[in-house]
Amino acid sequence: MKVIDLINNSKSTAFSFEILPPLKGNSIDMVYKTIDTLREFDPKYINITTHRSEMVYKTTENGLYQCVAERHRPGTVAVAAAIKNKYKINVVPHIICSGFSKAETEYVLIDLDFLGIHDLLVLRGDKAKHQKEFIPTEDGYKNAYDLQQQINKFNNGFFVDGTTQLQKKEQAFSYGVAGYPEKHDEAPNMDSDIYWLKKKVESGADYIVTQMFFDNQKYFDFVARCRQEGITVPIIPGLKPLTFMNQLTVLPKIFHIDIPEAFALELRKCKTDEEARIVGVEWCTQQALELKVQGVPIIHFYSMMATKSVKEVAQKVY
Repeated sequence: MKVIDLINNSKSTAFSFEILPPLKGNSIDMVYKTIDTLREFDPKYINITTHRSEMVYKTTENGLYQCVAERHRPGTVAVAAAIKNKYKINVVPHIICSGFSKAETEYVLIDLDFLGIHDLLVLRGDKAKHQKEFIPTEDGYKNAYDLQQQINKFNNGFFVDGTTQLQKKEQAFSYGVAGYPEKHDEAPNMDSDIYWLKKKVESGADYIVTQMFFDNQKYFDFVARCRQEGITVPIIPGLKPLTFMNQLTVLPKIFHIDIPEAFALELRKCKTDEEARIVGVEWCTQQALELKVQGVPIIHFYSMMATKSVKEVAQKVY
């Protein structure tokens, strides 16, 4: 059963979460540990992030510097396959524009198709660390909408070189896209952001999962605005329990989101990261409980560096 079917068939607010592939050189054991910690809450699906290569300078044998591409977190497809095989849980690998050419994307789709993994989250992805603005990879895509077109064509049996698949696909890819209750930081205004979100839905997105937010009213307003514009697909709220004191300033800077003053006030009282983590769990729990009362089909949790906190929230909500 595809993720969209699980979402539509959910009789109560379900649970899902996101994980990162391990850093290059590390084993998958930490991924399994995270899943084992959260498995009791019956996750309907698990998202696996994808990460672009970054350009780094290395010293050569002759003492000169050479610029090379390194991917610090490879293995999204392999991790997805391992989780599906070990836990029999739906997996949703991220497919991104950033750092990938059309051909590289096609190879990922072929591998996933072979593995029987047909749920995706389609994203533009972050710009490279050395870039001031997003620059597409050579023969790549500049936005998720364009990337969707390749996936749609693949579903219809067409490769990027114009040739066709010899055998009819038994199962097509289904995918979600990202939404931003507080506007994507590169969008000129919310009207423009909603316009392109609607275009992505019209182009085949089955659901929307939001960027993290700490003010539920912004999510409710975002959903109302989407419905007003004719976007009818499920809009899944994404939550992250704050776990460190410095996230009070780091998260707004990186993700361009607001932290409500009532929450910020309590965080400023904290003397240690553990105190901040407890406050973060309490705030996230109240968010999740309110969303559950409002009948959202699934709450999606961003678990990076927050597995313990996500578990504590889930224990109080599910």
